[in-house]
Amino acid sequence: QVQLVESGGGLVQAGGSLRLSCAVSGRTDGNYAMGWFRQAPGKGREFVATVSGSGISTYYTDSVKGRFTISRDNAKNTVYLQMNSLKPEDTAVYYCAARRSPATSASLAYDYWGQGTQVTVSS
Repeated sequence: QVQLVESGGGLVQAGGSLRLSCAVSGRTDGNYAMGWFRQAPGKGREFVATVSGSGISTYYTDSVKGRFTISRDNAKNTVYLQMNSLKPEDTAVYYCAARRSPATSASLAYDYWGQGTQVTVSS
């Protein structure tokens, strides 16, 4: 089993920045790809970014390219999502997820999920 705990959400003005963290614990001996997803009120869960187990490969949804950066520190068992130039449409609950490699944007492929952290961007 793998446990995921997100942190770093909050309220920020448009144009501001936040860094989300996802602490990974449990059976982490495998090679896990990590993903960030988000869900806005009244909408389905949306893929945001993913990173491979090594941290070398990353992939983003088009709406966040150039603004968000996913990274991981395997020594600290932590995954990050640096969010810059935030927009009101980025408002959502952000979830961290893990799966055995390879990385994918498909939410159904992920086996483990955190509880989510709220990000609110005011205009």
